[in-house]
Amino acid sequence: MKVAYFSPMPPERSGIADYSALLLPALGERLDVSVVKRGRKRAPRGTDVSLYHVGNNPDAHGWIVDALRREPGVVVLHDYVLHHLVAGMTVGRRDGHGYLDAMEREYGVVGRLLAHGVLDKRIPPLWESRPADFPLASFVLEHATGLIVHSRTVSELVRASGFAGPVWVVPHPAWPVHEIAPVRVAPGPVIGCFGVVNASKRIPELLRATAAVRESHPDVTLLLVGPTSPGFDLERRLQRVGLAEEGLVREGWTDEARLWSLMAGSDVAVNLRHPTMGETSGSVIRALSLGKPLVVSDVGWFAELPNEVALKIPTGDDEVQVLSAALELLVTRADVREAMGISGVELARRGHDLGRVAELYAAALEESAGGAGVADSVLREVSAAAAEVGISGETAEAKEIARRLAEVELG
Repeated sequence: MKVAYFSPMPPERSGIADYSALLLPALGERLDVSVVKRGRKRAPRGTDVSLYHVGNNPDAHGWIVDALRREPGVVVLHDYVLHHLVAGMTVGRRDGHGYLDAMEREYGVVGRLLAHGVLDKRIPPLWESRPADFPLASFVLEHATGLIVHSRTVSELVRASGFAGPVWVVPHPAWPVHEIAPVRVAPGPVIGCFGVVNASKRIPELLRATAAVRESHPDVTLLLVGPTSPGFDLERRLQRVGLAEEGLVREGWTDEARLWSLMAGSDVAVNLRHPTMGETSGSVIRALSLGKPLVVSDVGWFAELPNEVALKIPTGDDEVQVLSAALELLVTRADVREAMGISGVELARRGHDLGRVAELYAAALEESAGGAGVADSVLREVSAAAAEVGISGETAEAKEIARRLAEVELG
């Protein structure tokens, strides 16, 4: 089967580009995959199914959505909230009417009036101030013949939005871990936070919590790695909590090798998020693979992580207090870090194995291209194989087979 693969690719500075660089070799072992050149609007001749990777960045994904709207196919929905993408493809292209229409189509007259307020500069841009309240996912979903998502959370959201096509929940793949020379940025415990530095990553709360921990453990260092979002005044916030002079190591965008080394040299990995855009985190998957204990927000996909690998922080009034307690526990208890790290490595190996993820992709794409005939054929083959080895319908093995089939909506 021939697959046209639409995605950002390295050297683009995109987490989805890194994701595709990881997935493609494994997927190419199972299917005939052609990577579509950036900017092209059509799949190559002879394509059986097109696969479109869609995230919330219009610069990285606008051309992909243009191609999808011309020729429907299977969408890998990396973010459920797509307001920034839609704004970039409408307002960013001087198509204000397109933005008005998109808001009205999903949110009625109120949506159109709000969009007018944005265009007239009477209210702040909704893609900056309230994106989670107005996801605008239908802009993409209405052209998808099927969806690949990475969490039950997003699967439920797209079903609630009215999407009736097939939805396959496929885990984010884990990178194989090779020899890595850890880089220690400080002699004491290091709390690592990796990714874009902004308010939605709860950086202000993390700074306050770290400062609180340092009052009793002054050897703790916070490592922030990633570019700072425009408009986010990191220096002012650091001075406010007393981390401007000491207690913080700051690095901007880093290449892949440096990222792995810094993460390997950290003792704790923090990845907070609120509001969530329905995304998964490549940094979290890397941390699991490296056996790093995690601290995450108790929202979306992050809330689905097992308690054995992640301490989950609520986003209410007690967020900073609970976060401070979680960080203090992890920087002072090596035994807890070790136990969580062992569980994390096992989860990455078992639940996010690259080969298994590629098999799930292949099954989804084959079903999409062949429809019900493929599904019936697969179920017959599985049933026959189970019967041959003596598995009956009520055994634990049969229940596990059923669970695996349900993951790809075949059971």
